[in-house]
Amino acid sequence: MPFKVLIYSRFPKAMMVRIGERFELMDAAGKPPAEVFTAEQLSGVRAMITAGGTPLPAAVMDTVPALRAIICYGTGYDGVDLEAAAKRGIAVGHSPAANAAAVADLAVTLMLAVTRRLLPADEFVRNGSWSEAKPSPLLRPQPGNPGRRVGVYGMGEIGRKIASRVAAFETEVGYFSRSRHDVPYQYCPSLEALAEWCSVLMIAVRAGSDTHHAVNAGILQKLGKDGYVVNISRGSVIDQAALVTALTDKTIAGAGLDVFEKEPHAPDALTAFPNVVLTPHIGGHTIESHTAMQDCVIANLEAFFAGRPLPHAVRGT
Repeated sequence: MPFKVLIYSRFPKAMMVRIGERFELMDAAGKPPAEVFTAEQLSGVRAMITAGGTPLPAAVMDTVPALRAIICYGTGYDGVDLEAAAKRGIAVGHSPAANAAAVADLAVTLMLAVTRRLLPADEFVRNGSWSEAKPSPLLRPQPGNPGRRVGVYGMGEIGRKIASRVAAFETEVGYFSRSRHDVPYQYCPSLEALAEWCSVLMIAVRAGSDTHHAVNAGILQKLGKDGYVVNISRGSVIDQAALVTALTDKTIAGAGLDVFEKEPHAPDALTAFPNVVLTPHIGGHTIESHTAMQDCVIANLEAFFAGRPLPHAVRGT
């Protein structure tokens, strides 16, 4: 009989097919498990799959008393109360670097789209303005990539891939992270220094208390009127209200955002700006990335049920 695994977050069924071939899945469909299953049904569940950004507090863990493994589908794990998990002897795993290439690709896509004004250009063609030779202030020549200063906030797997990709566009690359790395890019001693140095700020850090609203009004002010911000990490890293103000006041030139403070992201002030490109948290949404993430989930679950350490454990848990 296959081992039972609780699906905590809401996932498209296609993402769970391979995992369901190896384990008996109990799908809570994004609802609190105790609302979907009886206490008896949950009593024997020892492992859970969750999306890393979904809040998973101690109270939920306590409704699954035998829980000893929380496996995050994806690289993030910011929604999991790691302290509560550690106190309960619950191991936490994730899928490190599984989607790094895809996320880095989208970061560069957003940078190119916003700096080259692709959305206004697309609309200019679609609405007939081009064929009618109408003037468009939004399509005035913009600075190109050669010599552009791109700052990467966070130099993990995703940050490194972003850096290598933008370097291929003949840009200058700088970075700031908690520690210096052996990389061929300029190190800035603080986020403030990085924002002041660069004209495109790429956000590639993990979400946490130390990065919450790290990109605030002051950072955006240092980025300046010719600067852009691109966020493919977590929406909590940017103070979204401050970003709207900076865009309204033309403190910065534009933004490319795949993540938001509240998701799913409903239309709000951000959607009104022609110099903002928005995508629905699809950074890691490629076939190859999902296969790699499922490989990590399966490897973690198989190791757990075999009594072995998780091969892709979250550090410190």
